[in-house]
Amino acid sequence: MGCLKNFINAIILTLAIIGFISIGGKDLVIKYVGPYFKHSEESMLEKAKKVGDFSGINEEFEIERAAGIMGYNAVVAEHKASGQKLVVVDSGKKELITADDLKSDAAEQKIKTAISKFKYQSAAIEDFKITRRGTMQAFGKTAPYVKFEAKVSKLPFGDIAGIISVVENSNGEPRVLLSANENSKYSQLISDEFFKQVK
Repeated sequence: MGCLKNFINAIILTLAIIGFISIGGKDLVIKYVGPYFKHSEESMLEKAKKVGDFSGINEEFEIERAAGIMGYNAVVAEHKASGQKLVVVDSGKKELITADDLKSDAAEQKIKTAISKFKYQSAAIEDFKITRRGTMQAFGKTAPYVKFEAKVSKLPFGDIAGIISVVENSNGEPRVLLSANENSKYSQLISDEFFKQVK
């Protein structure tokens, strides 16, 4: 008897929701509940300002998160069409890696050491190797970067490619820049387009 009652209640609730939407209830909910979600979006953008100015990024990109991650402030964005992730990290006084590290012959080892500080049960980076070096624009400056390839365990796709860069903002504070995607989908053009818009 209890199962039948629950089933009837579920049907009534479904019909009530359909009726509410059909008489314009959806617009009403958006009108009154929407501002609360916009506030959290505004709050996220306010947090992002601690890391950099992201107001100039175009609509191809979406800021997914602006928060403290393991003692660092970070902004995570995504290129909507490709799924490529782009990250800007304010490492504060706990420098992860420097621009000089990226230019040195020991860059690969220094990055591996930095990676080893971040161990997750859900995924681990393996077989990290630098494939190329270059420069790009970020925070209004020319920043060195290294392009890498690596394997990530415990994820649906195993091979990733991307870049790691370090640049100082206008206050002389270091920012670590990271962009990555599945190996076959990584695009340096996407990285260049995003980071040159961050100030």
